[in-house]
Amino acid sequence: MTKPIIGFIGLGLMGGNMVENLQNRGYELVVLDSDKKSVAAVVARGGAVAPSAAELAATSDVVMLCVTTSEVVETLVYGERGILAGIKEGAVLIDFGTSIPESTRKIGADLAKKGVGMIDAPLGRTPAHAKEGLLNIMVGGDPETFEKMKPLLEQQGENVFYLGPLGAGHTTKLINNFMGMTTVCAMSQAFAVADRAGLDRQQLFDIMSAGPSNSPFMQFCKNYAVDGVSDLGFSIANANKDLGYFLQMVEDLGSRAQIAEGTSANLQQAVDAGLGNVDVPNIFDHYLQLEK
Repeated sequence: MTKPIIGFIGLGLMGGNMVENLQNRGYELVVLDSDKKSVAAVVARGGAVAPSAAELAATSDVVMLCVTTSEVVETLVYGERGILAGIKEGAVLIDFGTSIPESTRKIGADLAKKGVGMIDAPLGRTPAHAKEGLLNIMVGGDPETFEKMKPLLEQQGENVFYLGPLGAGHTTKLINNFMGMTTVCAMSQAFAVADRAGLDRQQLFDIMSAGPSNSPFMQFCKNYAVDGVSDLGFSIANANKDLGYFLQMVEDLGSRAQIAEGTSANLQQAVDAGLGNVDVPNIFDHYLQLEK
């Protein structure tokens, strides 16, 4: 069976490694990104570059997005030289980013009018997992489109979870990130409070990690607060964006998430303090400096 031509937009930490993994597995890639160094790396491995999203879509069987916000996704889809203008009937759009579910469903409906499928497939794990094709992928979309894309998704994910209709993937990812980022903020503040109280941070970790609070996120927090190693690969700015999307989603559902409001406020304070581009566990530095 002939491998599909893949158009990929967004060569950041995650997207760039996903593209390298696909190229290593023999897929033909056409890419679009403003980072010339990242594009050059794809071209050096045999990939091609598209001058616009429309032209990328016109030459691709599957269009993949790994970009930062719903606003960017909508611009790429609906722009004058956007995906919707160029994508061909029978193609599929996959959004690997973390987007607002309502926006995802709107885009999917507009693509369907052109005979184009869509799935939302946000990601779990790290850029290192992306390079090896070992991501966790949370998929929403109609069952037929999912089954069509499943073999390709399995080239990129060790665990591919089908969750239901379009938007279910993004909904699950926002819930997941609410939990994860709240855990990081809580554990990072625990280390900061321990420091103020004159306790040894390593000892605190040894005690807490021996109990049910232990988790990979706790390890990431310990790596920074105790060892000074920043290795999560997910920025405070991205976490702040995702918590904002989570709160918007909860509001759209007619409810309120007070714990998420607290996490969001902490992340926003760290962004305002100039820490937006550093890893989320580095919020420990912000907590160390907090005064009453």
